[in-house]
Amino acid sequence: MVDFRGLEFHTGEPVYCQIVRHLKRQILLGTAENGETMPSRRELAAQTGINPNTAQKAYKLMEEEGIVRTNGNTASTIYLDDRLYGKIEDEMCSGLVSDFVAEAKRNNLSYKKVIALVSELWGDE
Repeated sequence: MVDFRGLEFHTGEPVYCQIVRHLKRQILLGTAENGETMPSRRELAAQTGINPNTAQKAYKLMEEEGIVRTNGNTASTIYLDDRLYGKIEDEMCSGLVSDFVAEAKRNNLSYKKVIALVSELWGDE
């Protein structure tokens, strides 16, 4: 079962969106997999200390995005195919890079210097 304990929230983004992003990160890290059972909405609220309505909102978004499926009264499960995994990977990568570029620009760093440093720190592949 996917575990949300220890998830720390920040004020820059709605909590339900942070929960969805956390699941996507777990998917990319391989700690949450296709077919894995999700906690119930009440369990999610208890694990994270959030309002059950917020947990419900997170589930609604995960279901709308196709990441989680719930059939009737059965437990919700993660649903992934190659297309959806690629979409999550692209979204998470784009978000990280956008944040990085914005911060570099706020600090008045040059493109060439940043690229050179990224190349150096990335290392050999």
